Amino acid sequence: MVSTLARFGGEHEIRGSLQHSWPKRLARLFESYQVRSLLSRSRARVSAVALGVCEGLVTIAYELRCRECGRSYGIQPLSICEECFSPLEVVFDLEYARTRFTREAISQGPLNMWRYRALLPVSDSYEPLTPAGLTPLVKAPRLGSHIGATDLYIKNDAVCMPTLSFKDRVVAVALANAQAFGFDTVGCSSTGNLANAVAAQAARLGLKTFILVPADLEPAKILNTQVYGATLVRVEGNYDHVNRLCSQIADRYNWGFVNVNLRPYYAEGSKTVGYEIAEQLGWRLPDNLVCPMAGGSLITKIRKAFSELIALGLVEDKPVRFFGAQATGCSPISTAVKNGTDVIEPQRPNTIARSLAIGNPADGPYASRAIRASGGWAEDVSDVEIVSAIQELAETEGIFTETAGGVTTAVTARLYAHGRIQPGELTVACITGNGLKTTDCLLGAYEQEQAIRPRLSDFENFVEERNAVKQVLSLMGESYAR
Repeated sequence: MVSTLARFGGEHEIRGSLQHSWPKRLARLFESYQVRSLLSRSRARVSAVALGVCEGLVTIAYELRCRECGRSYGIQPLSICEECFSPLEVVFDLEYARTRFTREAISQGPLNMWRYRALLPVSDSYEPLTPAGLTPLVKAPRLGSHIGATDLYIKNDAVCMPTLSFKDRVVAVALANAQAFGFDTVGCSSTGNLANAVAAQAARLGLKTFILVPADLEPAKILNTQVYGATLVRVEGNYDHVNRLCSQIADRYNWGFVNVNLRPYYAEGSKTVGYEIAEQLGWRLPDNLVCPMAGGSLITKIRKAFSELIALGLVEDKPVRFFGAQATGCSPISTAVKNGTDVIEPQRPNTIARSLAIGNPADGPYASRAIRASGGWAEDVSDVEIVSAIQELAETEGIFTETAGGVTTAVTARLYAHGRIQPGELTVACITGNGLKTTDCLLGAYEQEQAIRPRLSDFENFVEERNAVKQVLSLMGESYAR
């Protein structure tokens, strides 16, 4: 197992030591005693029975491994290396998967993300009860004509089941592992979409839930968490404050927090976005991929998925450039990319794109490295541009996205405008959430027309008035252009 992983791990991992600044090194050393304590106590609290069941059911085709020092941790609910305090990730034995992860086997699988289960960290005997994924990949000719693209596709996770965001994918994998490790209570820190996904899928699986969110979260996302019966805790502060509290809670109560002690397994669910894109393109890779960034994990896992497909011979090896999208009000990763570094300088979030408002992203260094290694780039856009892009995507392609999708759309337009992506290159833009979750950002954007009487003459007058207004606006635009 270990030797095989050593041979194939390099083909789909992002490796090498990050160059951290000395202040970051000191901060990590300062936290080391608390982290080591958390690791040892978390490990002790997982019952021997739970570990025995896990070892009996979970295939040995993968293991946890430190992304920096390479130390192996087997299969257990951990996310931090106790030697160097770097993140752990799941590494697969690709030789074992070679005969199981084939085009034919995938085509015969279910019409959801579990068709790719051979490269997801679940046991061979696991029977999924949380279908998600296999969302549409649609060509976007009308949006393309607006922004100068002739081969643009939208990967539309705004319709991902059951809660209308890509987070349904990662939660499905995380909760499968929560059950395998014997947790009866799960939770998360969230900027909204993850809260919805955990609450919904935990309800289906009969797990108790505690969801912690920033107090200023959008009302629609709060409601869409509480309706599933979850215990919702609003926390004063931003996401980073919430996340630190969740780490302490996970340790104290021995619960499975999907983005804390279950994070390595949770993150693997994002790979299914990459698998689907390749399959839906006829088992080929795009030239470019544009992806929103919050914690930075999604873009790295799509890249990992493409690398695994290449290593297994399912797609032709070709370079894919990755482009990251953030809001200017919270852009630590795009700032690092522009500065040509892996060092992430934390920021205080100030943007309407709350689902991307993570000022100190856990996977930020890896996202920056992946983008720059691919020859890609990162951009960030203002709140005004975000709202405008939400409207443009809806008006051209009939896709209503949340603020994160507005970020992706606006950044995609800028990349074409600046010549970083050429018009004829096959480009996929990832839309990760549904606009019904962030309708507050559009308040005041549309006036409610005065009601008309049920008469044809009134309707004709209404149409004439609207046409007159449009003509005036058009003339004003032409005058401004001159």
